[in-house]
Amino acid sequence: MDDSSWNRRVRGETEIQRLDRNWAALLQELRVVQTGVQLLTGFLMVLPFQPRFESLSTPMRVLYLVVLTASICATALLVAPVAAHRLLFRRHQLAWLVSASNQLALTGVILLGVALVGVAVLLFDVVAGPVAAAVAGVVFGALFIGTWLVRPWLAHRRSAQGAFDDQQLGVERADPPEH
Repeated sequence: MDDSSWNRRVRGETEIQRLDRNWAALLQELRVVQTGVQLLTGFLMVLPFQPRFESLSTPMRVLYLVVLTASICATALLVAPVAAHRLLFRRHQLAWLVSASNQLALTGVILLGVALVGVAVLLFDVVAGPVAAAVAGVVFGALFIGTWLVRPWLAHRRSAQGAFDDQQLGVERADPPEH
């Protein structure tokens, strides 16, 4: 069963109501990550002006630039849905806006993960040395990949295989709205 028919059957909502709900949910999620990624980007932008920055090795400076780039790109992608909404306001483009914003948000979150792992490597290198930095990179990379990608992918697979149906979740059929 596709998502639209499930929403009609279980939630009793129209396509426009579903899009409105999806847009509101996406905005809530963006509120959570936007502040953090903006603070991270600001922190990264001032690092070269700190006295200890000069002591970074060339590979760590390259990593810094990769991390800064990932953080700036994540910021741009996570704020882009707001700009798109302003440009498309009252233009009846909600379906496109929700779909495009979802793609932007997913890419932005992946870049945020890259930036956070890179920051951990940089900081562990400065504080504890290259071995600790490598361990931190692997551990935090595995944490983000496991929690942000693998777990949702596994849940999606189980859902696609019918592991979760409405009865198991205690969902009852909603009566469709009267028009």
